[in-house]
Amino acid sequence: MLGRSGIEVSALGMGCWAIGGPWAEGTQPLGWGAVDDDESVRAVRRALDLGVTLFDTADTYGAGHGERVLGRALAGRRDEAVIATKWGYTFDEASRQATGEDASPAYLRRAVVDSLRRLGTDRIDLYQLHLADLPVPRAEALIGTCEDLVTEGLIRAYGWSTDRPDRATAFGHAAAGATAVQHTLSVLRDAPELLAVCDKYDLASVNRGPLGMGLLTGKYSAASTLPRDDVRGLTPGWLEWFRGGRPAPEWLRRVGAVRAALTADGRTLAQGALGWIWARSGRTIPIPGCRTVEQVEENAAALHRGPLPPDQFAEVERQLAALRTAALRDADRPHWPRPTHPVTHP
Repeated sequence: MLGRSGIEVSALGMGCWAIGGPWAEGTQPLGWGAVDDDESVRAVRRALDLGVTLFDTADTYGAGHGERVLGRALAGRRDEAVIATKWGYTFDEASRQATGEDASPAYLRRAVVDSLRRLGTDRIDLYQLHLADLPVPRAEALIGTCEDLVTEGLIRAYGWSTDRPDRATAFGHAAAGATAVQHTLSVLRDAPELLAVCDKYDLASVNRGPLGMGLLTGKYSAASTLPRDDVRGLTPGWLEWFRGGRPAPEWLRRVGAVRAALTADGRTLAQGALGWIWARSGRTIPIPGCRTVEQVEENAAALHRGPLPPDQFAEVERQLAALRTAALRDADRPHWPRPTHPVTHP
């Protein structure tokens, strides 16, 4: 169940950041490089076939292109899917450039209409504030508009994409239609405070980065390099998993520490990482990113295996106990996507 909304979803979602294709902020790429739209459509449809019903995107992914691709993939199958998208960052569709942010109620209204048009649908199931660090009073000023959009039937429920427990608490406490917090969670990056907020306010925990932006797929080593048109290749400061276009050594060591325990019962590394999330909390809905049918099939197979068994989960925790203490320092938390240019906040 998606929090307190009454909306039923699969325990696994599909993250649609990568299928948005290229877009940038100046010369800094924000996408995952070139993408084959036809393969993206096949991947979404294959996910539906395999029981995945939640698809998470954002209006800014590909500067609108990601929503268009998802809408194309779901044409004729809209009622089988739960669509989650986000608003808050501004962009120019023609140049595929990020242009800033807008937290005004007026922009919220424009953004939802634009997303509905690009997605080719009459309603958005989960609409999420994308500005992770927005001050609480400014976010609370948006609740009335969100409630109006629910009443008008344009959205069914809403939430906040943030790694800040105080932000999640604000929506959980004050917003009747709030039903989810999207936040970072993986075996490499636990989030006990945010999970506690979800428990307190009956919110779904939608988990971005469940595979560490690819580190938990097992396909990267210390020698791997990412292309410069990939956000991981020309690494911005807010992205912790990669540095200088290579996997960060400290995170590869963490992957090495848990690999055996995650795969002990025959799961792939990625399937074990997803199983850890489900064992961590019954509220979790990991949304690993996918660009190909093959990736969808591997991730969806984790649904049949379910949560890690208790002994396997305990072994992972034992392996990570010392490393996680350092990893949970507040100053080390990512708050994506932080603008890479200086922004003056009122």
